[in-house]
Amino acid sequence: MVRLISLSTVLVALAIAASGTPTPRAMRVHDRREAVPKGFAAAEMASADTNLNLRIALTPKDIAGLEKTLLSVSTPNSASYGQYLSLDQVKAYTSPTEASVSAVTAWLSEHGVTDIAVTGAYNDWLSFSVPVETANTLFSAQFQNFVDEDSGERITRTLEYSLPKDLEADIALVHPTTSFAKPRFGPTSPVFSIPVPNANITERANPAPSSCASVVTPACLQALYGIPTTPATESSNVLGVTGFIDQYANEADLGRFLRQLRRDIDPSTTFTLQTLDGGVNPQTLSEAGIEANLDIQYTIGVATGVPVVFISVGDDNTDGVSGFIDVMDVLTAEENPPQVVTTSYGFDETDLPVDLATRMCDSYMALGARGVSILFASGDGGVSGGQSQSCSTFIPAFPGTCPWQTAVGGTTGISPEVAADFSSGGFSNYFSIPDYQADAVASYLSTLGNTNAGLFNASGRAFPDIAAQGENVEINWQNQFGLVGGTSIISLVNDRLIAAGQPVLHYSNPQAFFDITSGSNPGCNTDGFPATAGCTSPALERPTSTAILSAAGL
Repeated sequence: MVRLISLSTVLVALAIAASGTPTPRAMRVHDRREAVPKGFAAAEMASADTNLNLRIALTPKDIAGLEKTLLSVSTPNSASYGQYLSLDQVKAYTSPTEASVSAVTAWLSEHGVTDIAVTGAYNDWLSFSVPVETANTLFSAQFQNFVDEDSGERITRTLEYSLPKDLEADIALVHPTTSFAKPRFGPTSPVFSIPVPNANITERANPAPSSCASVVTPACLQALYGIPTTPATESSNVLGVTGFIDQYANEADLGRFLRQLRRDIDPSTTFTLQTLDGGVNPQTLSEAGIEANLDIQYTIGVATGVPVVFISVGDDNTDGVSGFIDVMDVLTAEENPPQVVTTSYGFDETDLPVDLATRMCDSYMALGARGVSILFASGDGGVSGGQSQSCSTFIPAFPGTCPWQTAVGGTTGISPEVAADFSSGGFSNYFSIPDYQADAVASYLSTLGNTNAGLFNASGRAFPDIAAQGENVEINWQNQFGLVGGTSIISLVNDRLIAAGQPVLHYSNPQAFFDITSGSNPGCNTDGFPATAGCTSPALERPTSTAILSAAGL
């Protein structure tokens, strides 16, 4: 969403620009990296006349008020439970003040910046293009080129930037500046919706066939977690599956998957397509993606009858995080976004500056306040981050560390079901422990004792929230059946709630699931975190459909 700046703001900015030399301002460092992030190498200084596409995130009016409201509408014993907000109601919390827009625009105009656009669903970003020389002056920075050591891609960033002291209250961050984000995990982790009501449920999942110990199919998930095969009936209950980094979902592979593993579903069943940033979904068999196929086959193949939309995010993005900001802006601007949005990709938390991670996390909070459940795969590197890597301290994976989404980890085996060793989990270095998991974390840390002391932030938000089967999952890819890794949950409770005239379930934080008590997630030359009763890492709890429906009052 783009809008024109108000006429009064333009006139003020032009008047200041016409006065000549910019007004001297006292500056203060806003963000600094002590070293070039792992996986990147510093190259030459950026040419002074190279154009940079930058965004300034403006401070929202009342983000604390939105958090309070989200918790109120999401807490089952609250009088406001289920009274989700509209887009305009959320915008009242998240939009910046006109004074902030005017002050920051005037400052940019003093430095000759004229192509300023107010963007974002909440009009909370100022987007503009400037030469490196101007950017260095504006932000007391030194933009230079860096090389991604894996792909060879070159990006222009700075290790430090400053803001005028008199505008610090108006500006949340400048982006991309100190962000070195690239998706760290993907082709192993699809996620499905799990709502989390509050109840004391004692019934465990049904036993699964012994074959499920070596090959996981939709039938295994139905048996393990009591998932019904009865089709959903409510067309308004939409599940969104995001696709990034040129991962494409193939309809022919989906049909073969359904014919073999869900014979009760019409093999012509498919999904709708939504694109942004030049996204596409070609159907040439050789372009079918393992991750995209896994995600689509297990949403359609498990959430029987739930309408699914595949949201393909292309490479033509300028948000500096592979379209992660853009896709939330698009969904946020919709009057009726999907009730569930699942994503199997993410970053190491250290890839992002804390201000950017917070801004992205706030966008998940905003959708949550509207009744949208946001789910992310927790990652595939154990305690070493989104993917396995060498490390001296534990690396959390983002967005799994954000408290306003549900992080989904992986399990393996059926008797017993244990934490998958690749499943990322641990504690955030950016986000503190939210109230809803304070008791569980305190109990777990007490049980943990001195294990891994000094390797993680014991006061950080713990993740993942929930976990389910994630190894040896059978899919069809390029006309062949095979096994891959991934995490799988259901999206049928919202359908039952809508049919019953009740509000859909909110963002999910587990209180009606069963503990995974064995396994660990090794990394960084350690055994990682052990799974125990009441634990939060590496795999909190597994669901059963019966328990969730009962806790939801159905």
